[in-house]
Amino acid sequence: MESQPLHVVTGAFGYSGKYIARRLLRAGHRIRTLTNSPARRNPFGDQIEVRPFDFADRSRLAASLQGATVLYNTYWVRFNHANFTHATAVENTRPLFEAAREAGVRRVVHLSITNPSEDSELEYFRGKAQLERALIESGLSHAILRPGVLFGKEDVLINNIAWALRKFIVFPIFGDGQYRLQPIYVDDLAKLAVEQGEKRDNCIIAAIGPETFTYRELVETIGEIIGKRRLVVGVPPWMGYLAGVIIGRLVGDVMITRDEIKGLMADLLYVDAPPAGDTSLAQWAKEHADRLGVRYASELARRSNRTESYENL
Repeated sequence: MESQPLHVVTGAFGYSGKYIARRLLRAGHRIRTLTNSPARRNPFGDQIEVRPFDFADRSRLAASLQGATVLYNTYWVRFNHANFTHATAVENTRPLFEAAREAGVRRVVHLSITNPSEDSELEYFRGKAQLERALIESGLSHAILRPGVLFGKEDVLINNIAWALRKFIVFPIFGDGQYRLQPIYVDDLAKLAVEQGEKRDNCIIAAIGPETFTYRELVETIGEIIGKRRLVVGVPPWMGYLAGVIIGRLVGDVMITRDEIKGLMADLLYVDAPPAGDTSLAQWAKEHADRLGVRYASELARRSNRTESYENL
């Protein structure tokens, strides 16, 4: 096994990182994960070597990457919070790329976002653009994958839309709901990441799925599939945000942020590009209709509870 190339995956006990690690194991690769949750329930047993992130000590970070052929970076935060921010994620990721270069990593596969821009008023998209530039300027061989929305068993957004449809007889959407999304199945993204890990040419790929939904269509499609057709009502963005805040407080989470609403309504989760994945969200939802949205998926619970698997939070 020691003769196999070493691949390092950030967050292999989380969401997208877990699917990447699973595909790498199937391909017979040796895997190490860097994680902020080394005590989290590990679905891989002793098949994966575990190292904690040490962003404050670049030499130790480089040592954690020593011998690696490929680094798959999934590290990021969804929103600003007292315990984590986009700015900190940017500050932490830059030395990760520097450490990869120092350790002699041959390839970095980095997860970004659709339509990043350093000129964006939205810190999420601005921070992602800054990291893309940092990776490009590092001189490392790289593949930058730009997904918009992921779906899968451990998903938050699609699951919680279904949860709200199960709980409430009216579903408010922001404005007219005509802004678009192109969800990609998390394992399709993992497949793409592993494929790109085997290459050496620099590239940026729109990591989108085969379907394009308006937000209204997405909500109505999920409602129909789970047997919860609801009245979908367009409301002013501030009112939709307020509803999200109230629900978030009831479930102890941040359900939606102002920036997420702005990003949605600015059509930033849509790109005019060929699909990189082939799994249909509608078909997947039909196959998982009995469990989709039965439980609320809490982003904050995943951040605060560092032992349970994402599926249980």
